[in-house]
Amino acid sequence: MSDLGAGTFAERSFAHRNHRATPHRALITQAAAELLERLQQRHGALMFHQSGGCCDGSSPMCYPDGEFLVGDRDILLAVFDVGDGVPVWISGSQFEAWKHTQLIIDVVPGRGGGFSVEAPEGMRFLSRGRAFTDEENELLNGSKPLTGRDFALGGRPPMMGTHIVAQAVDACRIPRPATPSG
Repeated sequence: MSDLGAGTFAERSFAHRNHRATPHRALITQAAAELLERLQQRHGALMFHQSGGCCDGSSPMCYPDGEFLVGDRDILLAVFDVGDGVPVWISGSQFEAWKHTQLIIDVVPGRGGGFSVEAPEGMRFLSRGRAFTDEENELLNGSKPLTGRDFALGGRPPMMGTHIVAQAVDACRIPRPATPSG
């Protein structure tokens, strides 16, 4: 799964710079990206799969790339621009329920899921969410998400800038009501 294209994300050119870009379906906080970089140094290429519940709740599970088998119907939410890229997957059925929500992967103190690589670090990845605006949903409806099958056949997402935000609140801003004019 780690074949995300030539070069690191810092070396790749980004598409769609001069027009309203489709919003990212997933973001990662700076603190989570820093932990992810340390984990990459220890474990090599990594991937996320957004858990759908059961034993680990609804946690983003971080695995060595290829250790979790991505299904044909799984959806690629993003490839985080950390190291050589970290794909973020979700099951197709869970995507249908969450497609109107931007996923923000953050990190907090605690013990991660049993099979997630951050478990021994005393930190755990945490999913936060933000509902897309009507305008963002309209833009997203115009782009077909990449499935596990598409990826296996060589499909790759366009690179559209960084997925890293300083803090989760930067992605989840509280809207301000419009002020009446004169």
